Amino acid sequence: MILTPPSTLRFASALTRHGDAQAAANELIRAIREQLGFSRIDVAFLFISAQHADQADALSQALRTALGPDTLVGCTGEGVIATGREIETGPAATLWAAHLPGVIVHPLRLSFSAIHDQLSLHDWPELDDAGETAPVMLLFADPFSTPLQDVLTLIEERYPRTRALGGLAGGGQDQAENRLFLDEEVYTDGLVGVALSGNIAVRTVISQGCRPIGDRFIVTKAEHNVIQELGGVPALHCLQTVFGQLSSDERAQAQQALHIGVAMDEQRPHFTRGDFLIRNLIGADQQTGAIVVGDVVQEGQTVQFQVRDAQAADEDLHALLASSLLAESPRPLGALLFSCCGRGKGLFGVPNHDAAVLGEQLGAIPLAGFFAQGELGPVGGRNFLHGYTASIAIFSEPDRSSQSGPNH
Repeated sequence: MILTPPSTLRFASALTRHGDAQAAANELIRAIREQLGFSRIDVAFLFISAQHADQADALSQALRTALGPDTLVGCTGEGVIATGREIETGPAATLWAAHLPGVIVHPLRLSFSAIHDQLSLHDWPELDDAGETAPVMLLFADPFSTPLQDVLTLIEERYPRTRALGGLAGGGQDQAENRLFLDEEVYTDGLVGVALSGNIAVRTVISQGCRPIGDRFIVTKAEHNVIQELGGVPALHCLQTVFGQLSSDERAQAQQALHIGVAMDEQRPHFTRGDFLIRNLIGADQQTGAIVVGDVVQEGQTVQFQVRDAQAADEDLHALLASSLLAESPRPLGALLFSCCGRGKGLFGVPNHDAAVLGEQLGAIPLAGFFAQGELGPVGGRNFLHGYTASIAIFSEPDRSSQSGPNH
């Protein structure tokens, strides 16, 4: 049982391995009531494995009937995450519930019409982003029916200060096989979520699982996703120079998983690993010396080559969480974790890695989440779709001692 220390905001989380929907619901209900008593539940997040997809309606209804959350949201995942646990195989469900006085919770629903090639927003709110804390959206989308880049562009235009976290639902192999929860409805397409604003602080940690190598370079010649020159030198030559400076072990790692980090805010006086958006290195042209990357790059941006492996991912998560705690005075009270299905035991060789690191760094606070097919999270003030990433929202009381601006 996970108990949150006394606070205005209260959180609880529960995990079940039952395959039967009613038995699973009963176990989740009992655990949440033990932690929250009969406090009002303002929002609850439900994440289930694919084995529960056919029983999604029954499970959702049982939870809503017994617990009466004002808003219920969630989805299927490749696996589910709870406090200290990551369940990657077999039936499982996790429920995370929050009592949030003074917090405004806006349910969000979006669908996409392929016929009309347009997004349909269902009663999306006008968010007040002029306050001390920028609003946060927690979003879950079906990857087969949602053009997520278009969604992120729309959010950037309509809600420029809002941070978006979450992930692409998993477990389904084709259209209509994933499940998305929003209140009394269970959808098989589109996007669901909530926007949170008001009396809450949300710290975001986006661990992209990479370790920087070599020097940083300024892009001096580029077109779309092709970098021709770094610091006036052919980009491939710079990459070869960095490669030649690595140890034999590092070279072997780089040959397996070499990436590039693109700094997203050139106004920063100095860059740390959390300031870089990690993108794939797709190829190189030996004749021109150009390299091709998995995103548009602009001249004047700072880049640094990166290596991704289990050790790098472990170091990155530890470093970013430690940095977040140093910068945050209110203690963490609860967290949501959206981890790539390419992480977990397959990457780290041991189970429960990301959940265990959060417990080690944040304490045994209520945690829930799922293994996603892609992760949402902000880097450098903009929201992106990531891969091989752990996207984390850490909840706490607002910092009353500081009026310095939004959390990020």
